[in-house]
Amino acid sequence: MFLITEHYKNMNKTMYRVNRNIEEEIFQLAAEALRKNAPLQNGIETLELQPALKPGLRPDRLIRMFMHGKELKYYAEIKATVTKAQKLLLLLNREELQYPIFLIARHVNTEMAEELRKAGIEFIDTAGNAFINQPPVYIFIKGNRPQETGQALVKRAFKAAGLRMIFGFICNPGLEKKTYREIAAITGVALGTVDWIMKELKELGFLIDMDKYGLKLTQKEILFQRWVTAYPEQLRPKQILGRYRGEHGWWQRKRLDPLRAQWGGEVAAERLTHYLKPQLITIYAAAQYLNQLLLDNRLKTDIAGDVEILERFWKPAEKQQHEDMVHPLLVYADLLATGNQRNLETAKMIYEQHIVRLIRED
Repeated sequence: MFLITEHYKNMNKTMYRVNRNIEEEIFQLAAEALRKNAPLQNGIETLELQPALKPGLRPDRLIRMFMHGKELKYYAEIKATVTKAQKLLLLLNREELQYPIFLIARHVNTEMAEELRKAGIEFIDTAGNAFINQPPVYIFIKGNRPQETGQALVKRAFKAAGLRMIFGFICNPGLEKKTYREIAAITGVALGTVDWIMKELKELGFLIDMDKYGLKLTQKEILFQRWVTAYPEQLRPKQILGRYRGEHGWWQRKRLDPLRAQWGGEVAAERLTHYLKPQLITIYAAAQYLNQLLLDNRLKTDIAGDVEILERFWKPAEKQQHEDMVHPLLVYADLLATGNQRNLETAKMIYEQHIVRLIRED
């Protein structure tokens, strides 16, 4: 049995306390804002949470509150920011649960408030925005702005370079045990940056030192969730090469040279599951082959086109496990990045068929 050094045990405990303190601050401020705007009796109470609800779901807490004499219980997810990908993850996770999912956030902007309301996801935030729909209780408040406290710093591990490394770690089990020089070569991240990101992943508790057995990636499920929600904001926009349009159905029987380009998003999802009818065509390509790709497929620049081409941010293997499709982890992230609920069922299938085994703890 592996032994974790006492140093990293203490470090992980420290980072856990820091994260819990941030969550507690958001929780308390949001609860106080709700109390000022709604008929809330006795505040929001935290109850004992069962350790395992369903695979892939670990809510931050179980809460209870009373409004108009009605008891409301929820599984609460506490987030500093709210993205479209997080919205879809909440929709995926709320199925077959005893209580509804309840989002508690630092701020939910007006656009996201409308999206959450339409999706039936209840929420509160520290600015006093809220959506609660438990008849006869109905509250919907939007448009309140939070106090200026400065933008929360994004950890380097969850910015572009860090996301490239994490992608490499999840897709290539054991990569974290390689030398920093090997990690840099495989992930395309500068050697000095690898050093910084490895330190952060250790501090955050995602890498632990197993003494003579080397480093080990842990809390993979949580790391995966954080990668999926950070990718559309921190890395994906930097990779976009352009939007295009081609002849109707041009992609349906098309095969790509995987060393030059690969299908992502809805096309890859359809080929993995045979379930989704693609509306947005996503291709990841090496930038030097872009012009040839456009010529071969008669694609024309169109800012409103249904074809998006992104620059590949990983080094393709000589032998492709998924032929001319990107890794299922990226397909899943692409689906969530659309923010489109029609992709939910397909994303769930990809998670269950291809991703669970990668993030299962050893």
